[in-house]
Amino acid sequence: MKDLPKIALGAWAWGNDGTFGGALTADALRPIFDTAMANELNLWDTAYAYGMGTSEKVLADFVKELPRDSYLISDKFTPQCVNGSSPTAMNDMIEMQLKLMKLDRFDIYWIHNVWDAPKWTTELAKYFEGKDNVPLIGVSNHNLSEIKQAADILAAHGLKLSAVQNHYSLINRSSEDSGILDYCKENDIIFFSYMVLEQGALSGKYDTAHPMPEGSGRAATYNPVLDKLEILNGMLGRIADKYGVGIAQIPVAWAIAKGTLPIIGVTKTSHVEDAVKAANIMLTDDEVSELERVADSLGLNVVRMWEKEMK
Repeated sequence: MKDLPKIALGAWAWGNDGTFGGALTADALRPIFDTAMANELNLWDTAYAYGMGTSEKVLADFVKELPRDSYLISDKFTPQCVNGSSPTAMNDMIEMQLKLMKLDRFDIYWIHNVWDAPKWTTELAKYFEGKDNVPLIGVSNHNLSEIKQAADILAAHGLKLSAVQNHYSLINRSSEDSGILDYCKENDIIFFSYMVLEQGALSGKYDTAHPMPEGSGRAATYNPVLDKLEILNGMLGRIADKYGVGIAQIPVAWAIAKGTLPIIGVTKTSHVEDAVKAANIMLTDDEVSELERVADSLGLNVVRMWEKEMK
């Protein structure tokens, strides 16, 4: 596989499943895709669970005319989206997703969460064992012991665990505190950090006077703690001013400085432009430490319903 960009672009919101509120059309999303590709941000993260195929279909329509080696697709097996009693559930899901996206292969493929994960990791290993063009295989929303278990299962089938994807941000560093980041570094596993902007809460766009629009999952999580987030966003703003960028670029630059590959949800062309800027920022060790000190002092718990503590 070609080298990965510093940042992956997430198409979770493209599924229009209500998490982000509002509705996004393909026509509105097309300029976002084109801007990203023009800036060599060509790694797209999706899942069937994002709108039950909606995100994948939109993305498939955008890549269909492009050379296959010009883009990278990261997709997922979500256990809750299949009939768990079917002996062919894994094969059926992967083949259905490939057909839906009109692809002959994925570049990265994940076990989306830990629901009956050992069973599904085994099925995934059986599917790819001995095949050509095996994607990078990853697990998402796993704690350290579950990651090690997945690595052992894959190794038994001659495959390697190559990626881990977890919620990781300045206000959720549980994958660091639990030793997951160190384990990944020691075992040549790429750590993909998602929600580094906490769905916009660390972008500087929202504060107590300008809360997130009611009716979305993120509003329910972040609006009650906007007073604390204002403190962190204030510091992010001071560092952003130093680098001549917007607040949203700094949490992303922090995630890169921590040795992770952030996944940034993109619903506007400005989000892509921000990602390009963030990829070019190199924070100092002192800036990283100070950001973490302030974030830790807030005592926030933003673990979401699909997650658990990583320890």
